[in-house]
Amino acid sequence: MRLALPRWTGTLALKTAAFITVMCCALAALLGILVHVSVTNQTVGQARDQALSRLADATEAYEAGDSLLPGAGVDPPGLPASLRALAVAGHRGTMVADQEGRPTMWAAGPADHDRALAVVVDYSQQARTINALDRAILWSSALAIGATLLVGAFAVTRVTRRLHATARVARRISGGDLDARVDDPRTKDPTRPQDEVAAVAAALDSMAASLQGKLLSEQRFTADVAHELRTPLTGLHAAAELLPPGRPTELVRDRVAALRTLTEDLLEISRLDTGRERLDLDAVSLGALAERVVRASGTDTEVRVVHSVVVETDRRRLERVLGNLVANAHRHGQAPVVVTVDGPVVSVRDHGDGYPEYLVEHGPQRFRTEGGSKGHGLGLTIAVGQAEVLGAELSFRNAPDGGAVAVLDLRGSPRP
Repeated sequence: MRLALPRWTGTLALKTAAFITVMCCALAALLGILVHVSVTNQTVGQARDQALSRLADATEAYEAGDSLLPGAGVDPPGLPASLRALAVAGHRGTMVADQEGRPTMWAAGPADHDRALAVVVDYSQQARTINALDRAILWSSALAIGATLLVGAFAVTRVTRRLHATARVARRISGGDLDARVDDPRTKDPTRPQDEVAAVAAALDSMAASLQGKLLSEQRFTADVAHELRTPLTGLHAAAELLPPGRPTELVRDRVAALRTLTEDLLEISRLDTGRERLDLDAVSLGALAERVVRASGTDTEVRVVHSVVVETDRRRLERVLGNLVANAHRHGQAPVVVTVDGPVVSVRDHGDGYPEYLVEHGPQRFRTEGGSKGHGLGLTIAVGQAEVLGAELSFRNAPDGGAVAVLDLRGSPRP
């Protein structure tokens, strides 16, 4: 089972700091070991040479029968056993050992009668030098790591700050603000070096500009088509009214009415896409408004008012949203259709097959059909757009026991 790590462990700044720390520690340890080994070998070598030189002088004096200098003797106390055994075997050697709590350098060689001639040299100064060197290496390494972390944190923070700004712009674009741009100054000056963050910012700005151009072109096309259709549709409607009564005339009038409704829907969508719609606020009782919408729809829809509240909103737009939801429930769902008002939340439920999976996950998509069905046309798209203008949240889900449920949450609307 994989452990779930905190979210802060995934930040780029933390990963970079950890990487810099590990690399600095590894480099400091490598350099410290190399310097320690080099200085220690040099110090020990100098002490060994000094001890062997004194051992040579002591050996010469011992063989001449002269008195030995201080620090020299035959089998002196404190002589390490391993070094004495080496000397008795006829070899010369040196060893660092403690004598009376002080570090000393011993040098020993063979004497007569299986004895060892040894000299001792004070090694305290050399030991203190090596210890001081080790402390200096530790302190300098700590200071170097700290300075490197500060410089690295400053550099990484600048990069992450630019990345966060780019991410904020991307979220604004995904939220519908197509005018949002990163505007990284590095992308505007070709003489400055372009790093990877600038390249991402430039690509995001280019994508946003291209997307905005395409959406504006689509909006203009939709508005132009709807406007151009209004004039011939008006004439067609007038001509249909002059036809003699009969089944063919009813069919023509029905199709003309459907086409006029589609044209008006396209015009409404084009206005919503521009984002320039303005609210006409008024105090509205949700329970009474829901009952009025159901009566106007002429459908057999049950209204349940659990708790009615008064909200300040645009009455016409709210009626449009609820009317579209009720009409969609009867057109694509099955009876009974129930509108429930519970405070600032209004839900519309039918008992049909439910919404398609794509609609629940991504919201309504214009003219999309699923599995050969009729699709959900423009009604739900208009309802979502009008809900956004109202500052409300419109969500879609399927009931556990079957049926589609649309929930309009007006808690974002101010109350009088």
